Amino acid sequence: MIDLQNARGRTALIDRVVLWIFLTAMLTWCVGAMPAAATDLYSTKVAVTGQGEPNRMTGFAAALENVLIKASGAEKLNGDRRLAAYKPKAKDFVKSFSYRDQFFGKPIRDEQGTRDRPFDLTVDFAEDRIDEILRTLGLKPWLSRRPSLAVFVEMEQGAKSTFVTADGSQSDLQREALVAAAEKRGMSVVLPDAAVLAKSNITGAALKTPSFPALAPVATALGGEVVLVGHLVWDDRELGWATQWQMASGGQTHRWQMRGLTFDETFRRGIGGAAQILSGNGDPVARSAAATEKKPH
Repeated sequence: MIDLQNARGRTALIDRVVLWIFLTAMLTWCVGAMPAAATDLYSTKVAVTGQGEPNRMTGFAAALENVLIKASGAEKLNGDRRLAAYKPKAKDFVKSFSYRDQFFGKPIRDEQGTRDRPFDLTVDFAEDRIDEILRTLGLKPWLSRRPSLAVFVEMEQGAKSTFVTADGSQSDLQREALVAAAEKRGMSVVLPDAAVLAKSNITGAALKTPSFPALAPVATALGGEVVLVGHLVWDDRELGWATQWQMASGGQTHRWQMRGLTFDETFRRGIGGAAQILSGNGDPVARSAAATEKKPH
């Protein structure tokens, strides 16, 4: 009798475990099939020095521009003069914010406390207020599902040529910057590893004039849906990267260039340009360092 009860108990337990696995799998499938959560598109992160109000207001202004670009997919808002009317009032559009100490666990280095200490300031904006600004600017939020970008990037500096890969130690900083750029612009990216590049016979020459039909199956195997190709060449005169980005979408190849920029700014504009095309906001325009403020790296 006891054995029968134990057997029934084990059977019931197994049934509950199977049901839990099934429900978890269904929930995972549903979440994966849903568009990007709108709340994520209205949140962004910027770096600030200290937690004082003046620096926080500066951070809010920078975050407002970032989130307007992220929510709409319109990279063309980067540096748009029309935003000057909204940035001083950025605090009015903020729903919540939080800080993360970049030097967490390290001792304070100055007698003033945290005045000179760097923080990541995460800002969540009110969706309706951001949508209202976008409408005023003739834009709308890009709330539909965003495709994953398979990004193939080669960087040339003198005689040295480097691919940004998922596993290469030589491109650690560039990989981190590329992923950060995608997050800032509300996009997801996948990168090839060195073995994939070798197996697919993808070379620097192949990326200068890419065959998108040839790259498409490689991208699909990586989990990417749209191919984005970048070719960066270091320019000693401009102390920045001369870059050409290329992407096939809607039956045509889109190309845009930029010069004299740091590689993380180049990545932001490359990912942002792809988002602008895919969101229906038009082709990106050529950019140079004269049109943007340089940032570290």
